[in-house]
Amino acid sequence: MKKAESTGKRLSGGVKGYLLLLLMVLISWGIFKVITPDNFGSPKNMLSYFEASLLAAVGAVGFYFVMVMGMFDFSIGANIMLSAIVGCVFANRFGFGYFGLVIGAILTGAVVGLLNGAFYVKLRIPSMIVTTGLALIYESVANFIAGGVEQTLPSDLRAFGQMPGNLILAVLAFAVAYLLLNYTRIGTYTYAIGSNEFVAKNMGIKVNKYKVLAFIISGAFLGVMAVLTISYGSSMVAVTGMASMSRNFVPTMGCFFGLAFKKYGMPIPAIIIGEFVINIIFFGFIALGAPTAVQDVITGLALLVIVMLTTKVAKGEIVK
Repeated sequence: MKKAESTGKRLSGGVKGYLLLLLMVLISWGIFKVITPDNFGSPKNMLSYFEASLLAAVGAVGFYFVMVMGMFDFSIGANIMLSAIVGCVFANRFGFGYFGLVIGAILTGAVVGLLNGAFYVKLRIPSMIVTTGLALIYESVANFIAGGVEQTLPSDLRAFGQMPGNLILAVLAFAVAYLLLNYTRIGTYTYAIGSNEFVAKNMGIKVNKYKVLAFIISGAFLGVMAVLTISYGSSMVAVTGMASMSRNFVPTMGCFFGLAFKKYGMPIPAIIIGEFVINIIFFGFIALGAPTAVQDVITGLALLVIVMLTTKVAKGEIVK
């Protein structure tokens, strides 16, 4: 009897979460459709918005493993840039085709994640400081590999930049993330550490090991995002001076949707739909002809609001 009641509560919670997300989609679409009806929100446009949202959603579901533990990563953009360039080099310069593109990008992302995690647990300083410093190194490595030249993916290697290739790769990534979170020890311990690290240690969980694993998983998913990104945009330019940080925010904002809807038991669907909402807003401002500066201001404000609504730091708690 109790089991049936708890199942009913979980179901109602999930339904409530989906209804809230659907409401966000409808409101964001409705506002811009009313303001600019001619060049926004058609079925064809909505499909293109969804395709664009898949890129960030893939990276965000991986980054969720890090964020749910209370850690952060400022090297997301540098990781995507480096992984995309390495994948492109393996696919194009070395002639490994799609195999080189996918494996090269994912392995590079995972190695970056490993370095982030290893430096974080060894240095014992906040993750945002560690990853900021490492981001500068990753940018320099990407620039060295690219040789200061824009890396372009040949037209015959861009299947993951359009339907159905991008959808297939994204769905596979979402499925892997869902299985890891819900059916493996990694997922169980990820939530345990995020809930209470001290209790997790007393339970015998090797906290540092799983923190490093979280960064590796996040990095691998960012590698998949790199494949989708360079396939969608056809090229990648190596930048320096922390310019890659502009790529951090959209995956991060989607990840906050996952944290906010974790209480409904649906973080991954929330990330996917949340990224869709973010892209609807972005393309809505583009349809309005709003300057880039205005779009950046709205993005920053939206991120701050989401952070305030989804993160509550207890008194005396140390930010990781």
